[in-house]
Amino acid sequence: MQAEDVWGRRWIENSLPMARSYMEVAVRKKSLVCLAADRNTMDGLFELVNAVGPYIAALKTHVDLVDDWTSERWNEFCRTAKEFDLLVFEDRKFADIGGISRKQMAGVYNIRQWADLVTAHLISGPDIVDGLQSAWSDVGRSGGVLLLAQMSSRGNLLLPDYTSEVVEKGSQHPGVFGFIGNGSRPEELKLLRSSVGQEKLIWTPGVNLAVGDGEMGQRYGDPGAAVLAGSDCIIVGSGIHKSNDPASQAQAYAEASWSALLERNNGA
Repeated sequence: MQAEDVWGRRWIENSLPMARSYMEVAVRKKSLVCLAADRNTMDGLFELVNAVGPYIAALKTHVDLVDDWTSERWNEFCRTAKEFDLLVFEDRKFADIGGISRKQMAGVYNIRQWADLVTAHLISGPDIVDGLQSAWSDVGRSGGVLLLAQMSSRGNLLLPDYTSEVVEKGSQHPGVFGFIGNGSRPEELKLLRSSVGQEKLIWTPGVNLAVGDGEMGQRYGDPGAAVLAGSDCIIVGSGIHKSNDPASQAQAYAEASWSALLERNNGA
């Protein structure tokens, strides 16, 4: 099974190399799952990636949440992720001007050297994407920027007019990998997909096999419903890493997401 056959117009119309890298990984792994690796120790992160690595396509990190972080162990962790054929996605949510964001990609964590993807708000304007892409170019790498178009937390301020502006500007930028959508509300997600069109990818947090409300204002929707509504990757955190058996849960999410993608294709 070839990536271009599975992804169709997404593959044809998305010219960013990192987007195609993700689509190829997803087909090899038969999984649209990005694990939100919300562990605050290096041992916890290693334990998690070794358990679920075969069933996921990407690993979402918050490098500044790790209490015992060192560059040596982090580099080892990223190498382990690559051995499992995973993209590494730093959920930094950059929001400053382009020049500052470029510098923030360097610094003590040197995100530009190991992250394949990062998130950003577009509140400061599209120059932020140029800054982030320049940071990867500085070290001879390429990457992709996911812009936050929607959020799944209650009371967030990413209202429809703002979402429309993000989609309009982001869709025109070649450095934009795609958008973060709201996986807990499939109807909103369908509208986002309609607005985005076929070229850019949509990744969605806010999904869980146990649909409902979670902690701290988080809401959860069904992962299969999110993919059918237009999501190209489901971001799963507690549904996997808080499970008594993370590996079996990761496999369940992989099967649900892959089945939904095939169903979506059959219905296209």
